[in-house]
Amino acid sequence: MERRLLPPLTTICGFESAARKLSHRAAAEELNLTHPAISHQIKNLEEHLGVKLFNRDGRNVVLSEEGKIFYPYVLEALEQLALGVAEVRRNNEHTSLRIQTYVTLSIRWLARLLPIFHAENPSINVQLATYASKWEFDEESADVGIIYCDTLPSDKYHWVPLFESRVYPVCSPELLDSEKGKVTPSDLVKLPLLSVEAEFDYWKKWFASADVDAGIITPHMVVDTKAVALEMAINNEGVALVNGPFVADDLASGRLVKPCHHETVFSGSWGIICRKENKEREDIKSLVSWLLTITADM
Repeated sequence: MERRLLPPLTTICGFESAARKLSHRAAAEELNLTHPAISHQIKNLEEHLGVKLFNRDGRNVVLSEEGKIFYPYVLEALEQLALGVAEVRRNNEHTSLRIQTYVTLSIRWLARLLPIFHAENPSINVQLATYASKWEFDEESADVGIIYCDTLPSDKYHWVPLFESRVYPVCSPELLDSEKGKVTPSDLVKLPLLSVEAEFDYWKKWFASADVDAGIITPHMVVDTKAVALEMAINNEGVALVNGPFVADDLASGRLVKPCHHETVFSGSWGIICRKENKEREDIKSLVSWLLTITADM
């Protein structure tokens, strides 16, 4: 390695952020620096390389041809450095298997399963991080994610499907009794519909799958998580859509019922995700194998 070719390393993060966001100001906010500090970093980097990395396009900045060439190398270098940090941390005997998932999946499914997994795998310490609205895998904060994907992740990830995206409505038995028993999909249009922010079009898609022209759907209530929507449904506040293993216990106990028989399957699926180079880690392999066994009959 010819060290004289290396640019000032303090300039690399500023360039990467500015190139990704196409904004020096946004890069400054992300890195908790001042706007002039980012501009100074980029100027130093350009002087070292002897090229312009950005061009002005009105009030915005765009990457120059040289910037477009340089950016993938910077991104790969930072990713490799992050992987090195992760590997060093894993070497620590106290490092836990960091799992990322969503609030609803955690509360209504995974939280009661993880103690069983740990009992069967006592050498694996688990650290669970839950997100209300962050749907993509956060590889810097987690080793493995249990998430929902509309489409397959990119090739740099290892993806193991767990269960399909089967969608159906649920409500309290009291609400169904007020409608004198089972209702048709078209009848649901007149009932209070509960929706989740991240699933703004799910009711429209579900009605379309039932050949119901529901027109413009205005939900009775829009909440931030499926867990909240399901609690409201249990409390007789409306009808919620289920997309995941969230209500098996409630249906078995009668706290929730299916107001009609219609179900549909959306294009996405639930699954386990990690970086490809981590898929042979023993703790990740153990978790994947165990979850596949748990979900085999779902």
